[in-house]
Amino acid sequence: MSSTVEVEPGAASESILVTTESFENFEQMSSSLEEIKNTNAISQSEESNDNTHNEHFEETSNSLESCNEDDNDLEHNKEWTSKRKHVFVLSSAGKPIYSRYGNEDRLAWLFGVMQTLVSFVQYDDDCIKSIHAGDTHFVFLVKKPLILVAVSKTQESVFQLSSQLNYVFNQITSMLTLTRLNKIYEQRQNYDLRRLLSGVERLIDHLIDFSETEPSFTLGANLVFAILLANNKLITLVRMKKYCLHPADLHLIFNLVQSSESFKNSESWTPLCLPRFDPSGFLYGHVSYLSEDCQACLLLLTVERDVFFTLSEAKQRIVEKLRRGNCLEAINESLNTKDETCNGAGFPELRHYLYKCKSTAQFYQPKISPPYTLTRQHLIDIYKRAHQRLHCNTRPLKLVFERSPKEAILAWDTKGFELYVVFEPLIDTTSAISLIGSLLNWIKKGGKAFGNEVK
Repeated sequence: MSSTVEVEPGAASESILVTTESFENFEQMSSSLEEIKNTNAISQSEESNDNTHNEHFEETSNSLESCNEDDNDLEHNKEWTSKRKHVFVLSSAGKPIYSRYGNEDRLAWLFGVMQTLVSFVQYDDDCIKSIHAGDTHFVFLVKKPLILVAVSKTQESVFQLSSQLNYVFNQITSMLTLTRLNKIYEQRQNYDLRRLLSGVERLIDHLIDFSETEPSFTLGANLVFAILLANNKLITLVRMKKYCLHPADLHLIFNLVQSSESFKNSESWTPLCLPRFDPSGFLYGHVSYLSEDCQACLLLLTVERDVFFTLSEAKQRIVEKLRRGNCLEAINESLNTKDETCNGAGFPELRHYLYKCKSTAQFYQPKISPPYTLTRQHLIDIYKRAHQRLHCNTRPLKLVFERSPKEAILAWDTKGFELYVVFEPLIDTTSAISLIGSLLNWIKKGGKAFGNEVK
């Protein structure tokens, strides 16, 4: 009797079960099967990884080729390369943040180079400041968590370019705060800051343009005093907020300018010690006259000893701005105007006076007229004696009225001002006080022309 065995489709005609009488043989056989299984799995995994790696390599190569093509397009773009000054901002990790010209993504290779240069120098516990190649300056400002770079073909100094980069950094932090900026990069070093700076690029662009044309940026924080004077008179004085120029030091400056004819011929650079400002050190002064058609002298005093050309450029910008505003003509007109006398001001009873504003430490006096035209020293001696009476160490006074055969003088010391007035010798006290009131009202109308308003 024959029987037919149906075999399941796909099954082998022989059993794959292997019989064994020994447990040890079974264990050895199981181990061999497991090794074969693992070997096949590893082989398949390696093959899969190789395929994935090859695909990734091909994609990366294609991406790099595409990127290089774009970068090369920009690198060889005449319009881009012809720019006189580029400014770049990147994170400490090399992530692009800002480029003055061109798209940051197309300049990723350049940001990488800049980050590498900074890291290479930092590896030796140093900090890169600048690189010079011909007439091109590469200036770096590392302010964690950002790196700022200026590439300039202008005549600006490293100090000026670094100052501009500081302004850019401050503009960015003004939008985010430095605390938030640091926190962002502490959490994610590769964070794309452009997400938070959308629209700020316009502000940075304007800031850089503004810093290139506005003298106040050029002068910088290291300019301590800017003084404009003429005919031994102060036209204006600009100073650092925390510093003041004592009148004694100002007198030394007046004397320097008045006694040095060489200043009229060219720009000069001179060290200058102002004892009341700092008796142990020097300020450095750029001294020049505004122009041939305006003989006012400009002094720019700084603590930096090597910024002559910087201040020379600043002076030219100041002159250009004054000329555009017709200020040079106004200065000339004022210099050519004859000083007003007491009689011309409507006070014929007064011979002369001195008005000192205490808040500015400046004083005003009318033109000396008869009877003191030829006896100027006598008038000065009168004022000296009155001043000594007001400020006597043993017995200071607030009000002095003295009469002599030749003149009468009233001296008055208040919280806001000092006033010294010389009258005709026969004037009485009541008339003198009345005239003083009228004079103070007239000075008050003059306002800031006398230092500040009379209170």
